[in-house]
Amino acid sequence: MGETLDQILQPGRCHTMKVDLRLYALVDPEHTGGHDIAALAAAVVKGGATLVQLRDKKGSTREMIARARAIHAALKGTGVPLLINDRVDVALAAGVEGVHIGWDDMAADDARRLLGKGAIIGLSINSAERARTAPIELLDYVCIGGVFATTSKDNPNPPQGVAGVCAFADIIRPRAPKGFPVGAIAGITAANAGEVIAGGLDGVAVITALSLKPDPEAAARELRGIVDRSLKVGAGAPA
Repeated sequence: MGETLDQILQPGRCHTMKVDLRLYALVDPEHTGGHDIAALAAAVVKGGATLVQLRDKKGSTREMIARARAIHAALKGTGVPLLINDRVDVALAAGVEGVHIGWDDMAADDARRLLGKGAIIGLSINSAERARTAPIELLDYVCIGGVFATTSKDNPNPPQGVAGVCAFADIIRPRAPKGFPVGAIAGITAANAGEVIAGGLDGVAVITALSLKPDPEAAARELRGIVDRSLKVGAGAPA
């Protein structure tokens, strides 16, 4: 029988993993740019992506599991985790490292109970209220959005802008353990990623800025370089 949530969260047994959020690549069968999705994931990781998420809003459960297994196999040996958007059942069936959930998906406590303390669980944040109430103790990272306008997802809410996203991050950080990663998502490209990191974020989540490029590996390498340089400047190191 699995552990209860109280057992997972008991003092001295912190579940939280260290997640490298610098370049978070989302792969979506609706936005592959003609690339095979598993090969796309492998290419962006080779270029420097530090975390990969399968976001599949239209596939059947069987199709999603098959895609997840194919991507996971393609990433074997890289050390880069694969997460599934929304679907804890798919993550469990495919044997991947975790999930990314939205506010209206499975609750974080249920996801943690099912996946256990060793899984990675991330959450989307899009308001100050959610930044104040997110169950940080159950999470390994959060992504705040949307920063800029995007065409890869229908979003009824206006973009927050860098200042808005950073304001939400400032609410989250005092509630979180030291080093807890906070990233940004939506409309991020090589042209604006540096601005996002300079605002105080730990990483960027991107889809089409990688997948729709003729050479996703090269695009990932460029973005990773921008993020790394911006993080060094923010830490006080020379550019």
